[in-house]
Amino acid sequence: MTAALVSGLVAGYGIAVPVGAVGTYLVALTARTSLRTGACAALGVATADGLYALIAMVGGSALTHTLEPVMDPLRLAAGLVLMALAVRGAATAIARHRRPSTTSRTDAAALRPARAFMGLWGVTMMNPVTVIYFAALVLGSRTTAQPDHLARTVFVLAAFAASASWQLLLAGGGALLGRLLTGSRGRLVTALASSAVMTVLALRMLLAPGS
Repeated sequence: MTAALVSGLVAGYGIAVPVGAVGTYLVALTARTSLRTGACAALGVATADGLYALIAMVGGSALTHTLEPVMDPLRLAAGLVLMALAVRGAATAIARHRRPSTTSRTDAAALRPARAFMGLWGVTMMNPVTVIYFAALVLGSRTTAQPDHLARTVFVLAAFAASASWQLLLAGGGALLGRLLTGSRGRLVTALASSAVMTVLALRMLLAPGS
């Protein structure tokens, strides 16, 4: 059980810690909304990571072969969604900067916690690299003895817990950033910088070899 726990934690942090477009969006989302919304979005990312860990643990190598034909379409779809999020984030920031008293209420209504959860969950689930990563770790760590159901459960839960803790840390950083940048100009600059980073990362995904 200890080995499964440690393996799950390492796997979860390994996929979560590198901050890419999703992590950048999570921080910016929390900064312009609330910690509650950001926390729900963070749990959406962690839920997707946990599901992929479960799929990889159950499916193994067969899953990687199944995903190969749709890797490029999934990568393109994820890149387009991230690009749309970047454009929407920049447009929302500019609109809120011009009409701060009205757009803040609009943002709060449009980005409810449940919607934030489903949005980040969906974007993360469109990333086939996550399941390939977990499948490679699972297959590489297996010996002749197959893990029992309890060990698999511990691995998946540990991976979810590791991802959730990191994503919630990012959300907390976004909430702190939102409190520090109370001025309209500061929030605008932060949102535009976040959208620029997301755009670069999305373009790299769209222009990757084989996509």
